[in-house]
Amino acid sequence: MANQPPRRRFAEVIGNAVVMLLLVIVALLFLRLTRGAWWIANPPSSRWWIAGGALTFYLLLCLRMLRRPTKHLQASKSLGAATAAVTGEAAVDPSSIAVVYASQTGFAYELAQQTTASLNEAGQLAHLAGIEQIDRERLVRGGRLLFVASTTGEGDPPDHAYGFLEEVMGQAADLQALEYAVLALGDRTYTQFCAFGRQVDQWLRRHKARPLFDIVEVDNGDPAALQTWQTRVAETFETAAATPWQPPKLDDWQLVARQELNPGSLGGGVYHLKLQQTSHEASPVAWQAGDIAEVEPRNSQASIERWLQQAGCDGETTIEVGHESTTFAERLARCELPDLDGIEGRNPQALADGLKPLKPREYSIASLPNDGNLEFVLRRVVRTDGTLGICSGWLCDHLELQQSVRLRIRSNPSFHPQAVDRPMILIGNGTGIAGLRGHLKQRVAAGHAENWLLFGERSADRDFFFRDELSDWQQQGLLKRLDLAFSRDGEQRTYVQDRLSEAADELKAWVARDAAIYVCGSLDGMAPAVDAVIRKTLGNALVDQMLADGRYRRDVY
Repeated sequence: MANQPPRRRFAEVIGNAVVMLLLVIVALLFLRLTRGAWWIANPPSSRWWIAGGALTFYLLLCLRMLRRPTKHLQASKSLGAATAAVTGEAAVDPSSIAVVYASQTGFAYELAQQTTASLNEAGQLAHLAGIEQIDRERLVRGGRLLFVASTTGEGDPPDHAYGFLEEVMGQAADLQALEYAVLALGDRTYTQFCAFGRQVDQWLRRHKARPLFDIVEVDNGDPAALQTWQTRVAETFETAAATPWQPPKLDDWQLVARQELNPGSLGGGVYHLKLQQTSHEASPVAWQAGDIAEVEPRNSQASIERWLQQAGCDGETTIEVGHESTTFAERLARCELPDLDGIEGRNPQALADGLKPLKPREYSIASLPNDGNLEFVLRRVVRTDGTLGICSGWLCDHLELQQSVRLRIRSNPSFHPQAVDRPMILIGNGTGIAGLRGHLKQRVAAGHAENWLLFGERSADRDFFFRDELSDWQQQGLLKRLDLAFSRDGEQRTYVQDRLSEAADELKAWVARDAAIYVCGSLDGMAPAVDAVIRKTLGNALVDQMLADGRYRRDVY
């Protein structure tokens, strides 16, 4: 396991010293008493074995204190064991290639799985590991490590990577025996593009680790960049014959119900959608609380027809996409509509060859498989010019009941339920209720009653989503505490972070009982404000420890 940072080691040593000092004082008092009436009243020769036994017990206890693993290391070992169980890891051959993931939403985890599988298929020995399982000694020992590292928010590492950032990258190391490569995932719409992956790469280089090839940076899942990574891995490990990665398989679902949850709200429409698998012959798709649905968006029929008319193209023209035939209009439905400038004289096939597919949209899942439906809660996006967001507009306005939706469910281990039953504090705002509802449903089904929900929106009369369901859980004793913040209902605006701050003592009490904290909702405003309250209340050291242990998890967007 990784070495502790100096301040934690110092605190641990001081704590042990204080305990041992108290034990010495108790021992001295005991000896003082034994020299009194008790010792006089009892022949010393018959009590020497008691004094010797007490002294032996005391020395053993002191030795135990000196050798006792710190709480932090014990927690890290437990987390590593849990991660190994999830990823199927057992004893790992030290000569194998370690594919190390740092993932916030499950995408980096999935890519690391694919990299590991492609290496193993080509005859290389490779294994998967979470970044929290990699300590300084493992890096110093050397070998070959492939890092798949995502960045969340404005340059932050994934939650489970905080321990690696502080305890491993926070100190010097001799890494001359290490060979490595980094696949950095990010989004160029953020100023700190691929920040954590770059930070890992720079730290490794600074400490003399040898790059197998230059860092590969991926903008929002760009397929070309991902193919570059696979090609370089294949060339480096001589596995060019490995099966090329295929695009994720999408399943057909159909819309069976749609309801606007907040008609007339100041914050815009929020819709609750229910979908079912189209094919009854296909194996049922399984998921658990915290997982994500990737939806393939479509342009509306009206926007496609408008573009075709302006471009002077026939949408019914047959074109080839890969090895399949389709119509030009159908291809346009799944791709970014190109600018009209410069397309004059180009035929539909040439235009189709240059189209960029629409990027999938991610939605937290608000239901469980036992509900019989895949459920989303999403806000209908209206741009400043009055046009609708591509995916939200299609799902909320243009998609008809019983029409098909292509999507896939992606595992998101960083927001999965706890492996053990412990109290849960769930915090979110707006459509973040979707991910929290999935967790509440799973806990209610299991009979876990230690649940505390803090939820914020604009007004109680319009935006109290799933009011009846939450009230029923409260009455049944399955939702122990519910704190609400409706920012437009009072003279002074109150947000979910304010409710959490007001309940600081309760927060401390729940965390002292080993509670986990889950946050879902807005990255802009809510999530950092909630994090600030949690850190002010609990202290940075405990919060960082909870992040490393998986007791503080976030799904924010």
